Amino acid sequence: MDIFSKIAAGEIPSYKCAENEQFYAFLDINPVGKGHTLVIPRRKVDYIFDMDDEEIAAFQVFAKRVAKAIKSAFPCKKVAEVVLGLEVPHAHIHLIPMNSEADVDFRREKLQLTEDEFKDIASKIYTAFQKE
Repeated sequence: MDIFSKIAAGEIPSYKCAENEQFYAFLDINPVGKGHTLVIPRRKVDYIFDMDDEEIAAFQVFAKRVAKAIKSAFPCKKVAEVVLGLEVPHAHIHLIPMNSEADVDFRREKLQLTEDEFKDIASKIYTAFQKE
């Protein structure tokens, strides 16, 4: 089982932002900005485009709800959606609050947040998601 499957199953702790039966959203622990969230299918699938049409549509709708919650919790111009990553063999979407394209530069130095900051960010997104 890969690390994201273990996170979705609750075997590894995470900063939960949203969830339903099919999908799980949690904070990236190496964020490029406050509110940087990962959205994953609970089902193990390596490549996002290996998902069938109905599943990928539901994945995008779930990600949209999470993005709205992020924007509500962390006002910004837009929430970027980025699909990349070869390190973890589990499909995932990065959602990142942005006011400029520089906010989505993965080469820049990652934020160093305390556990309390992570908890506060996740709580704000989770609360906003519940209102969606």
